[in-house]
Amino acid sequence: MRQIRIRLFMITVILLAVGVVMVYSASAINAYETMKDSSYYLKRHLIYLLLGVIASLWIMSIDYEVIRRYIKPALIISFLLLVLVLIPGIGREVAGASRWFRFSVLSFQPSQVAKLVLILYFADVLSRKQSEIKSFAHGFMPPMIMLGLSVGLILLEPDLGTAVAISVVSFIMLFVAGIRLFHLLPVLVSSLPALAVIILAKPYRMKRILAFLDPWQDPQGIGFQIIQSYIALGSGGLLGVGLGQSRQKLLYLPGCHTDFIFSIIGEELGLLGAVSIIILFMLFVWLGIRIAVRSRDLFGHLAALGIVSMIALEAVINIGVATGSIPTKGLSLPFISYGGSSLVFDMIGVALLLNIAKYSEKSYEKT
Repeated sequence: MRQIRIRLFMITVILLAVGVVMVYSASAINAYETMKDSSYYLKRHLIYLLLGVIASLWIMSIDYEVIRRYIKPALIISFLLLVLVLIPGIGREVAGASRWFRFSVLSFQPSQVAKLVLILYFADVLSRKQSEIKSFAHGFMPPMIMLGLSVGLILLEPDLGTAVAISVVSFIMLFVAGIRLFHLLPVLVSSLPALAVIILAKPYRMKRILAFLDPWQDPQGIGFQIIQSYIALGSGGLLGVGLGQSRQKLLYLPGCHTDFIFSIIGEELGLLGAVSIIILFMLFVWLGIRIAVRSRDLFGHLAALGIVSMIALEAVINIGVATGSIPTKGLSLPFISYGGSSLVFDMIGVALLLNIAKYSEKSYEKT
């Protein structure tokens, strides 16, 4: 397990280092034009990175069983935060979405807290109720109620991408824990028309799907961003145009340091750079799954699985959006995008993975 921990740590550090370089490269022009400070976003990114390091060191210093005792209070706090962010004057509204709290120069997204706390809650309740896991009332309904409340509040922000990601990871954990498919399948089937209704309810979501199907129907409107992403990726070729030499970041590609940072990586570092990032994420997932398999108890197994699944899903969705493989969703690329609280809680997730590996290793040594 020690070697697995070291490799996972090194991969995370490499991804974080790439993120620092690429956030500055992708955001410098935009920051200078809008803030008159080319390092504006880099400075904020480094502050969040420091906060993530501090939180991660604290998480690593205590046995994850101690953390487990505080899951229910953390769940209550996460619900309160999801409610408070919807209240005008408390939550910060940007482009019609109320997803953030603003503190001076920093912002905080409560849905990032909710996704991690919900993973730990599912791991806790599903591991404690193994004797009742086949029961609809006692094994299936309690976690589904918590999931429904969390997802419902996140959809009110609105944040469909995070809501879908949390739901998918929760279903994975339910399946692995041994929930009856007879209980799970009706929920999965009924969620599809519900998702269609949610998409149809917001015209901009339908426009995103139309842009995904044929962005050239409206190249100056809804299709503009994905077309610029194609141009960025296509311009990179095999080796890229060179670090810092992107043309699409010259105010052509919106969100180039957040949701579409992978496009800038492809342009500046080429196919080799883009594929290297994908390989690093694949190695991360492989090592994370090994930690989950070797964890000392079912709680550690499910928690590790949930964290790895969430980071993997976010990476797949972000890269899929940048390459035009799936419709646009506002999810950042883990460890790399400028994302504030998403960066902090992704780092905390890795710290929990390393924690599970560390104390599972000690448990095996004692036996």
